[in-house]
Amino acid sequence: MALQIYNTMSRSKEQFVPLKSGEVKMYVCGPTVYGYMHIGNARPVIVFDTVRNYLEAIGNEVRYITNFTDVDDKLIRKAEEMNTTVAEVAEIFIAAYGEDLAGLGVKPATMNPRVTQSMDLIIELIKELEDKGYAYENGGDVYYRTGKFADYGKLSRQNLEELQFGIRVEVDSRKEKPEDFVLWKAAKPGEIHWHSPWGNGRPGWHIECSAMVREYLGDTIDIHGGGQDLQFPHHECECAQTEVLTGKPLSNYWMHNGFLNIGDEKMSKSLGNGLLVKDIRQRFKAGTIRYFMLSTHYRNPLNFSEEALLSAEKSAERIALAESNVKHRLELAPEGAGEASSSETVARLANILETFHAKMQDDFNTPDAITAVFDWVSLANLTLANNEAKSADFAALLKAFAEMNAVLRLAPELEEEVASEDVERLIAERAEARKNKNWGRSDEIRDELNSLGILLEDTPQGMRWRRK
Repeated sequence: MALQIYNTMSRSKEQFVPLKSGEVKMYVCGPTVYGYMHIGNARPVIVFDTVRNYLEAIGNEVRYITNFTDVDDKLIRKAEEMNTTVAEVAEIFIAAYGEDLAGLGVKPATMNPRVTQSMDLIIELIKELEDKGYAYENGGDVYYRTGKFADYGKLSRQNLEELQFGIRVEVDSRKEKPEDFVLWKAAKPGEIHWHSPWGNGRPGWHIECSAMVREYLGDTIDIHGGGQDLQFPHHECECAQTEVLTGKPLSNYWMHNGFLNIGDEKMSKSLGNGLLVKDIRQRFKAGTIRYFMLSTHYRNPLNFSEEALLSAEKSAERIALAESNVKHRLELAPEGAGEASSSETVARLANILETFHAKMQDDFNTPDAITAVFDWVSLANLTLANNEAKSADFAALLKAFAEMNAVLRLAPELEEEVASEDVERLIAERAEARKNKNWGRSDEIRDELNSLGILLEDTPQGMRWRRK
């Protein structure tokens, strides 16, 4: 098998060949840290975390960079609203972002560079663009001459002559042409700023990512990712800047996830439909949210609803329960029970894993990869129902599940559950009631525990409990 990735640049699937065998340089545009993550932001976060997981699973060392835009008009306005500094606003929401990542089962990036830490290089790159004739200054602002770059539009397939100026491109009388974009903004009185050859100011959005890619990953990277909305103008402008500066492609593979919609509208903070991840996490576990996001192919649009999350919750719980039951059976196996697993189990697990990898190698087809996980659930339940199943069968099941779950993370590692004294007392009382065939009291205790968020399971191997 060979990994195939749909490359936005070519509009086709291509075999993935990294610049250096066994190493992948990957950059995903990160948040502008002026507010809490909404569920639309969570989609690329989970999608590209899964891409990274799979690249690592097949033997690559991935250098995964996601930036923080920690200076911007939005941060300046937020600082004014909160009566604090731009730096303090950034710290507040970077910390909140980290909590949300953990709550989504997402691994930290290799590095999270901040715009404010790359200011010297940003100014240097703008000056180089100016020296090459691709940038010009007017009133302390610096703009990129879009029309001078012959390949502008090649990523997003935009035609400069057909752009609707004033709608798709911000109109500014200081620009030579409406499609030119800002590289450096002159600071207004009292605003946060940095010194530059053009006066006090701060960078435009697009040049920031070009600088951080170059500083932390080099001239050309393997994969550049982000939401579909970033194709134009952000990623298009990144290409235009970087390729003038280096004479090389910015990225060999461009990946973009589809929109997340509420009803018929694209998820957007400006529309007021941005449901916050921190609130959704209070109701749904990481596995549920990841299942919802990964049950649709990353390039397709995804419709968000409470009903869809509730459905995902049932599916994710079915997977987690099967894994938990297999672990329980293996723990009950007598010491030294080291028989070889049955040939049928080995063969079926090999087929499941082969299918899982084939689907993931086909442009990270997570919906079909999840189907392979459910094939595993079916096999696990059949094995659990077989009283003659060997401990080695359960060990093999867990090993196969761990291989798939390391990529999808639908069932994050569970901490050992510890019951409170009241819960332990009720469980013991119920066991005594069942021993005495007092079924009425047994049912009452089950209902009482259920109200406390404790689910009881009576299995052939004894009573088990777990939290909802």
